[in-house]
Amino acid sequence: MPKHLRRLLHRLQLPESWVIFFIMGIIMMNFPFMHIFNKPSTIFGFPLMFLYLFIGWAVSIFVIYLFTLAVGHNDDKNQETHQQ
Repeated sequence: MPKHLRRLLHRLQLPESWVIFFIMGIIMMNFPFMHIFNKPSTIFGFPLMFLYLFIGWAVSIFVIYLFTLAVGHNDDKNQETHQQ
């Protein structure tokens, strides 16, 4: 596994990372950010609010995927140490 990926997975195992991403998600779904993107303009024919929610949803799924990789990586390391 590449060194930078191992370092990222290690940092995602920290409880502070979980709290930071949770708070960021709450902030991104509250009034100031929602109001910024609630405009009548469109990008490629899609309303700006739709793109904001759709891209935010996709990014949150990717972050959850990274967290599950980090937890799985930690479980693998624990099993290796118990087997030795």
